[in-house]
Amino acid sequence: MENLPDDHMINHPWLIGGFAIAVVIMLLLDLGVFNKKSHTISNKEALTWSIVWITLSMVFSGIVYFVLDKPHGITDNFSKYQAAYWIEKALSVDNLFVFILVFKFFKIPKEYQHKVLFWGILGALFFRAIFIFAGVQLIKVTYITLPFLGINPETGDTRQLNVVLFIFGIFLIIAGIKSALPEKEGDEENMSKNIGVRLVHKFFKVSPDFDGDKFFTIQNGIKMVTPLFVALAVIEITDLVFAVDSIPAIFAIAPDDPFILYTSNIFAILGLRSLYFLLANSMDMFSKLHYGLAVILVFIGTKMLIMPFYHFQSTVSLAIIGGVLSISIIASLMYKPKND
Repeated sequence: MENLPDDHMINHPWLIGGFAIAVVIMLLLDLGVFNKKSHTISNKEALTWSIVWITLSMVFSGIVYFVLDKPHGITDNFSKYQAAYWIEKALSVDNLFVFILVFKFFKIPKEYQHKVLFWGILGALFFRAIFIFAGVQLIKVTYITLPFLGINPETGDTRQLNVVLFIFGIFLIIAGIKSALPEKEGDEENMSKNIGVRLVHKFFKVSPDFDGDKFFTIQNGIKMVTPLFVALAVIEITDLVFAVDSIPAIFAIAPDDPFILYTSNIFAILGLRSLYFLLANSMDMFSKLHYGLAVILVFIGTKMLIMPFYHFQSTVSLAIIGGVLSISIIASLMYKPKND
């Protein structure tokens, strides 16, 4: 596979700065202005914020096009951004179903759920940066030349296999197959065995009661953590596990462009809170989505495996991903599950 130049961002440092400033401003507005006081998020508010975050991400993709693509007469970076964004957005829906289980298990009041998700996503911003930038560097040093792969007719060089991407490809195909299988019962009962719960109980004293929307409280002179903190720990661990699926998936789109991967990934997960509150009240809309996600994961895994022989254009990947998501959502609306 032909490596792309990784220095195209050096001439546009303001693009990185603009992204960082926009994210910080929106997070400050979110927590410090619009959600300064804990309250139950209505469908209208969740829909408004969902539209705001999707609009911001699309505006940024337009900036990527006009700054990085249009001067060169291409749409490569724009297509990669869009594909990575919608992959992350789609795969994140599975994560949101887990959030519903977490809040239900720990009996988190609806007015406190936004705060838990806010701080959980801040942690995700940090860990995603580590995963993506470390992953890109690892991919760069794991290309190997294997004579039996033959010659690339476009370059005349011996085809190269990337060990990391090959392993990711196998992993994603297995994950896709598992995603299509029926889920096991008892997820809620097993929540107490989550590693996040065990770590919190190992290092902190846990209060059985809430203290408003506080993560820490003092009872009888003893500093303790509240169930909100335990739920936050579970959500952070869940996101780390989820990233094991989603991060390899977007590496198939732009394996050597951390800027495109990180910005698209962050814009996708920043809208998770509002999407969660919509999802919690509209689960019928996504009842068949896991089949679509299974197809997408298998497609991306297959794409990684055949990279030495055939490279899908990012526009083709975007079209396939968009088509599969559309079909799965339409199927969900047409064939709604029977209510208990």
